[in-house]
Amino acid sequence: MVKGIIGRKLGMTQIFSESGNVLPVTVIEAGPCIVVQKKTLDNDGYSVLQLGYSEKKVKRLNKPLNGHFKRHNAIPCVYLKEFEFNNIDDYKEGDRITVDNMFNAGDFVDVTGMSKGKGFAGVVKRWGFRGGPSGHGSMFHKAPGSIGASATPSRVFKGRKMPGRLGGKRVTVQNIEVVEVKPNKNVILLKGAVPGSRNGIIIIKSSVKKGNN
Repeated sequence: MVKGIIGRKLGMTQIFSESGNVLPVTVIEAGPCIVVQKKTLDNDGYSVLQLGYSEKKVKRLNKPLNGHFKRHNAIPCVYLKEFEFNNIDDYKEGDRITVDNMFNAGDFVDVTGMSKGKGFAGVVKRWGFRGGPSGHGSMFHKAPGSIGASATPSRVFKGRKMPGRLGGKRVTVQNIEVVEVKPNKNVILLKGAVPGSRNGIIIIKSSVKKGNN
């Protein structure tokens, strides 16, 4: 069954497993989300649920968004995301989706977030190049070196690893294990690290490679 929810990364900590091992976990405030719109194959050409997360004041909405929420009698939300639920008929507009309805401890999920932006970086930091000799007289420490633009082929091939922007991209990490779900706090603990900085918006979906029943 395809499941999904929107959340916010709170940070990282560590907990002890039943066997006494220390587990690094990421704490995510997942939901509650509102079913803002239910799109069907007949009306929209595809079948999805549009979920909203983090309530927003009406006075801060522009006219198109205000009309969208009024049309569906939904609570205004800051973030909107469409999810392809298999059991879309089990939901209706206005329903609240909580994290305990979606996931349980032991499930595997795919997590999407915006990676930390680190600005312009050289090839050593961006791609892990070894660099040149560290001696003072080498004059070649962290430069990229030859890029192959000689008489032949007289151009630089696309995809060449060069200095440039590092991070700040949409990243998905697959097969992350759910360690614990705390429904009273709308919190889910995921094993290991997930993309994004603290307070960054996170999309959690059921794993495409390790399906959850």
